[in-house]
Amino acid sequence: MATITTASEDFDAFYTATAKRLVATVYATTGDLAEAEDAVQEAFVRAWQRWPKLTREGDPLPWVRRVALRLAISTWRRTKGRMRAHFRHGPQRDVPELSADRVALMTALRQLTPDQRQVVVLHHLLDLPVEQVARETGASNGAVRTRLSRARKVLGERLTENDKAFRGELSGKGAIR
Repeated sequence: MATITTASEDFDAFYTATAKRLVATVYATTGDLAEAEDAVQEAFVRAWQRWPKLTREGDPLPWVRRVALRLAISTWRRTKGRMRAHFRHGPQRDVPELSADRVALMTALRQLTPDQRQVVVLHHLLDLPVEQVARETGASNGAVRTRLSRARKVLGERLTENDKAFRGELSGKGAIR
């Protein structure tokens, strides 16, 4: 038990003494502070996994620095490759556009209270019976029915407004044919 505690204390002391400077080194190399912090953290995780071997071989700092820099550069290369592919080929074409109906439904759902939204999703989108919705939400069957009723009223109004606006009826332009 004493060796684990000593190893842990040695590692903690090493981390405390070197982490900030290592982040600064990787940051100076990559120009991205968040990426530098991530790479350094991952390097320290890997160092902890090999801590006895690293300390037997001498100073672990060069190994940790090398791993952190390689991780950061590897991430930078992957990002650079994705950017090149994006500029060369453009955005993905297989991503479907959101339909006007879906946008209207999502907009209308956001107008509901969180409780109403939850019961609508569970009951209408997941086809759960009222009793199961009540069990999952911790509400009574009557409360679920009340929430559904009020939510349907709000959704009916909002979706009708959105449909009229889409066809141009609210702006006085007449229906789109």
